[in-house]
Amino acid sequence: DENGKWIEGFDPLSYEQPCFVEGNAWQYTWHVFQDPDALAEVLGLIRISILPNGGSINFSMLPIFVYAVRWGFGPGVLAGLVYGVLHYLIGEGLAISWVSLLGDYAIAFAALGVAGIFRGKKNGIIWGSLLGSLARFIVWGEYMPETFWNMPMTNTWVYSALYNLSYMLPDCILVTVIGAILLKLIPKYIRGEDIRKD
Repeated sequence: DENGKWIEGFDPLSYEQPCFVEGNAWQYTWHVFQDPDALAEVLGLIRISILPNGGSINFSMLPIFVYAVRWGFGPGVLAGLVYGVLHYLIGEGLAISWVSLLGDYAIAFAALGVAGIFRGKKNGIIWGSLLGSLARFIVWGEYMPETFWNMPMTNTWVYSALYNLSYMLPDCILVTVIGAILLKLIPKYIRGEDIRKD
């Protein structure tokens, strides 16, 4: 305080303090200051499973969902788009054609930003993660192997749906569960109550 004494009752988990608090280790652990895309790329390196033609089960969608739920639809779509392009350029991007490049990276990752329609909602991160994952589930029918999961493939759309579902469903479950845990731990941050003035 102004007398040089420690503030009594200081709670390191709370943003509501009787004075200015720049932040502490706990708060900084969860901050995504200006670069949710870089955090998503780094979290994308922590993979549970990698499929042969791209696609993996990882944590990369979570920062985009948190950003979208905190800042809204437009900023969320922009963050997702930037992440999709970066992921293709510096990640392990695999595109068969320009249509695949747009659909599998630019549009699919921009779609994560639809989570922003749940900005400020009580369980916004949960509903946003579910909707964003569903929006990212884009089925393309450009490529098909002869067999997949020991099943003969005769329809490119069926193959694409099965392939995408094989990693998107676990991804959706993973980020939704982690989002729910974060919502319990730091609800005001996840809902963006620390930044919203309305």
